[in-house]
Amino acid sequence: MGDYDEDTAFLGQTGPYFWTTFFLLNTVFVSTGFNGLYIVFVGAAPKHHCLIPDVNLTDEWRNAIIPFTKVDGKEVKNQCSRYKLDVVRNLSAEGYIPGRDVNLTSLEKEGCLDGWNYSKEIYQSNIVTEWDLVCDNQWKVPFASSTLFVGYLIGSLISGQLSDRFGRKKVVFISLAAQSVSVLLQSFSYSWRMFCIMFLFVGASQISIYISAFVLGTEVLSKTMRVIFTTLGAFLFYCIGYMTLPWIAYGIREWRTLLAVLSMTSVVYIPLWWFIPESPRWLITRGRVEEAEVIVRDAARKNKVEAPQVIFKEFELQAMLQSRSYTMLDILKSKNLRCITLMCLLLWMAINIGYFGLSLNTSNLSGNPFMNCFLSATTEVPAYVVSTWLLSKCPRRALLSSFLVIGGGVLLLIQFIPDSFNYVALALEMTGKFGFTMAFSMVYIYTA
Repeated sequence: MGDYDEDTAFLGQTGPYFWTTFFLLNTVFVSTGFNGLYIVFVGAAPKHHCLIPDVNLTDEWRNAIIPFTKVDGKEVKNQCSRYKLDVVRNLSAEGYIPGRDVNLTSLEKEGCLDGWNYSKEIYQSNIVTEWDLVCDNQWKVPFASSTLFVGYLIGSLISGQLSDRFGRKKVVFISLAAQSVSVLLQSFSYSWRMFCIMFLFVGASQISIYISAFVLGTEVLSKTMRVIFTTLGAFLFYCIGYMTLPWIAYGIREWRTLLAVLSMTSVVYIPLWWFIPESPRWLITRGRVEEAEVIVRDAARKNKVEAPQVIFKEFELQAMLQSRSYTMLDILKSKNLRCITLMCLLLWMAINIGYFGLSLNTSNLSGNPFMNCFLSATTEVPAYVVSTWLLSKCPRRALLSSFLVIGGGVLLLIQFIPDSFNYVALALEMTGKFGFTMAFSMVYIYTA
């Protein structure tokens, strides 16, 4: 069988066609940065305490009905309990003064039976304030985040099969549409369960975009452009979306409006359908050699080079004779492939726990959550650049081990930082993010 790169060598390694395709494909990754981590803001828990209904209480008792507790050495209002309302109301009616006539620590407590009062200092509303996902229900926020990753799993399993059958380009744009619709429907969620279900579809469509666009770029671009695309292009454009997210969230503090706006960003990709080509390699494997030649001749015209009369001489016969198709089960038939796959799976699990754990934790750090998210995203830019440069200079095993030690070691070190040293802990967390991002970049490139 002929070699595609040899048959299309007349196109050159760069040129208007390759650069245009490079940038248009990379813009697709911006949407994954927008929609991958908005749960950081949508699921953040603002300051809260038990809601006190409008009953006949003196100002002293209204201020004293919420017990105080120590958090990180500071006295703060308890978020999940209050002194029993009936008891407090009777004491208030009898004229007792809290702290003088009554020892508050001896009073019976109860849960927040009337709901919670949430601070609107940072967020006007989000899923926590909408459905009271605090105290006994606080587990529902990380569960919602987990549904995104279940979607990642489902999308990873089916996107490759779909793109092999229907084409890389179709799957990219169908996934973009599915992501937009899923996020939009999520903004209309009437319950936490609906939010989680839609988040699953968001995850499945988002990872399908990433995988299909990544494969399309590696198949359409030349060898030189392919290296830039896989090592820097996709990652850096993802960072653009990730870095932009906190500023959009800063301007839109209401979660339903935020999701609706994020869903609409995918509309800008509609015109790209007429500018991003299908993969000629995929067309050839499907026996559609003439369509592949049309795309390559268009590339030659844009690069201002002359194409030969017949481009894929050997491919035509091979495409007609090729009958075997491959599935995921084929990687289990070779001992070497089984070993590599297992190691990649273990590495992906370890790196993703560190990477997404740190990314999703930015709203819990001290300081401004929007700035923390922006710093977390910005940290990835030098990480991708440095890891790409080091990959061409150093052995990969040593590099990967070093990156993982940096990421994991720093997280262990944070446990020994006093609570008062907030900025030191923040700096260490960003260092850990730097290490895990470099490891993420390296394993992604190796897997691809």
